[in-house]
Amino acid sequence: MKLKTIDLTKKFGSKTAVKHLNITLSNGVYGLLGANGAGKTTFMRLLCNIQTPTSGKIVLDGKNIVTLGEKYSELLGYLPQHFGYYPEFTALDFLLYISALKGLSEKNAKKKSKQLLEAVGLSEESRHKIKTFSGGMKQRLGIAQAMLNNPHILILDEPTAGLDPKERVRFRNIISAFAQDRIVILSTHIVSDVEFIAEEIIMMKSGEIIHFGKPQEITSEIDGQVWECTVPTAHAEKCAAAFNTSNLRNTDRGETVLRIIADHPPMENAIPIRPNLEDLYLYYFKGDAEK
Repeated sequence: MKLKTIDLTKKFGSKTAVKHLNITLSNGVYGLLGANGAGKTTFMRLLCNIQTPTSGKIVLDGKNIVTLGEKYSELLGYLPQHFGYYPEFTALDFLLYISALKGLSEKNAKKKSKQLLEAVGLSEESRHKIKTFSGGMKQRLGIAQAMLNNPHILILDEPTAGLDPKERVRFRNIISAFAQDRIVILSTHIVSDVEFIAEEIIMMKSGEIIHFGKPQEITSEIDGQVWECTVPTAHAEKCAAAFNTSNLRNTDRGETVLRIIADHPPMENAIPIRPNLEDLYLYYFKGDAEK
């Protein structure tokens, strides 16, 4: 299965949210990264056929998704960033309701709903009303509803928002197991989530794709620009604020090791180290709040 965008563009008045995107996706997990306003959500809504392109098109195995219509919708699972719930529904009733909207048979709906509630750790809460759920529990329920129809294309917008570290690990394991013969697109600000499970990274800025490839390939762009610097802990906060700092760790010797992204050695004791995906993200988006 191949999902392809051809010169895909979306404008809202004078603002171009997505600019001439040309990308081909096949089975696997894709991490979608970018600052707020980079065009990620618009891109995903276009892929879900919720919004219509201003120009260009999206094709699945050579067929326009607009023409495919319901056939395409049946292949799709989607979790938007702000997902609507019915607070008086129980978790199980909500999944059964969504199953009916997606055209699942009653027998299949019950079986799949219970399996997914177990998978996201909500089986003991299945008879509780959604209005009693925490934000993290609602988010897990949202992930479950997106997977109800066993979609071939799964698109998740900030799925780990509100999840604690243990819940995020559970989510990553679910997605890794689910994605073997499917296209999964995962947008998040938590770079470590995509670094663990994404085979390919799509990095967007100002509506354009600035990087597309395997994490170890795209991070090579900033080889020689990531440094470890050791400073007295008393000065660490001031030094971290002065540089593009991706991480810091304290030692038991009253010192702090800073991880700094810079074109040149930021201090005399700077040691060059191998960049990771978070370094690349900060290289492009440090202090970036695109609108």
